[in-house]
Amino acid sequence: MPELNGLIRRRAKIVMVGLAGLGMTLTAAFAANNACDGVKVEVTKARKQEYAPLVVSALDKKFKPAQAKFITIMESGSWSAAYVSTPVSDDGVMFFQTVDGKKQFRDVWGGYADPSEKPELVSWAKKLGVPQDMAKCFAHDQSAEG
Repeated sequence: MPELNGLIRRRAKIVMVGLAGLGMTLTAAFAANNACDGVKVEVTKARKQEYAPLVVSALDKKFKPAQAKFITIMESGSWSAAYVSTPVSDDGVMFFQTVDGKKQFRDVWGGYADPSEKPELVSWAKKLGVPQDMAKCFAHDQSAEG
């Protein structure tokens, strides 16, 4: 009987840890939603198909568009950004601007930032021409704790 009680306690701890993790994930998702108000943030099959060739064409080393793995795609006005992983480069956020109806690659930001660096990330993105709302969303994504 003591073995059964120990098993039940271990499983209860596992469930509690899992629920705590879920709570943190939901809290982070809620915070991201607030940081990204006004920005369309979603990764759909159609958007992956639209952005994959753009990512391939922006890089020197070529790979198949299907090999691009999208973490986030955000859009605001004529600007968009794709946080993407490829087999030929480090993960990065690739920025595009729509000019005359065509998305053009503008720059890429790679790496992770400390939450204290958010103002610098916003400033970098705004200097590029990115709208304020998307600059804040990008900075939040790249400096999120956890």
